[in-house]
Amino acid sequence: MLVSDLLMNTATVAPTSPGVLSPVDTDFSASRGVYQRIAANISAVMQGQDHATRLLLAALAAGGHVLLEDYPGTGKTTLAKALAASIAVGFTRVQFTPDVLPTDILGVSIYHQREQEFRFHEGPIFTDILLADEVNRASPRTQSALLEAMAEGQVTVEGSSRKLSSLFFVIATQNPVEFRGTYPLPEAQMDRFALQFNLGYVTQKEEVLILSAQSKTHPLDGLQPCATVHEVQALRRAVTNVRVSDELKHYIVALVSATRKAPGVQLGASPRASLMLMKVAQAIALFSGREFVTPDDVVRIAPAVIGHRLSLDPQARFGGMTTAAVVDGVLKAVPVPG
Repeated sequence: MLVSDLLMNTATVAPTSPGVLSPVDTDFSASRGVYQRIAANISAVMQGQDHATRLLLAALAAGGHVLLEDYPGTGKTTLAKALAASIAVGFTRVQFTPDVLPTDILGVSIYHQREQEFRFHEGPIFTDILLADEVNRASPRTQSALLEAMAEGQVTVEGSSRKLSSLFFVIATQNPVEFRGTYPLPEAQMDRFALQFNLGYVTQKEEVLILSAQSKTHPLDGLQPCATVHEVQALRRAVTNVRVSDELKHYIVALVSATRKAPGVQLGASPRASLMLMKVAQAIALFSGREFVTPDDVVRIAPAVIGHRLSLDPQARFGGMTTAAVVDGVLKAVPVPG
């Protein structure tokens, strides 16, 4: 049994009448406090990465998944480990390589001679937080093992569907500078990530602080959980109750629709992008202490939500166009609601 399942079994939630929100669902200040505790805990390990931490927690609160793309040594793996250490959950890291098979991720049935029966042995995907390290080094066949899990919270193995943890959260990493031995993630895979962003290099002052913090031991070694699965689930419920006006919903759809007509774009963003743009904006609003989403919330996180879902045609790509430039153009072209 997963750690999250144990905690969920021991948590008690007051019963409510049908259609009536429980206090847990509507206590925005308590949920924001959960975010602040986790962010502060992570900052004890990650110097100068407050923005990346905010985006990571927004994806977690929105029920999405994250793709971190950056140079080696910028702290992608450390960020994932710091999040897992900050919540009392199960955590698994899988190092993706060309020889990793789908069964290495999902699990496999093994015949037990004494009992004369097959028993399914769960793979590392049966966890709460999964770190898929260097995911683009695995073959497309292995990459596809994550598709159903990320979209539906379940996996189908040997004809049987098996549910994953209710908290299931994927943090995948890839290094943009290493092209040898890599397999670009297909569009369907990219579309399942709520956000893609990078960490970037920290300032020299922050890098000196990293040296001092790790002169004897790693800060991760002493990091203690500061939130429970029950609190994170309450945070997710609170996010869904953050108000989004109809006007803003039309604005979100207009932004995403504009990417499908933008010059040089071969494949625009899907309706899943609209949905995640709304959900992540709700999380950002809650983190900011508001119970409603503003246009600024949408504009700030649009590049991280939309950019990786776009596919440029070869001519535009060779001409120097980037998906970031496309999203920037769309944000400037679509009128912001007043």
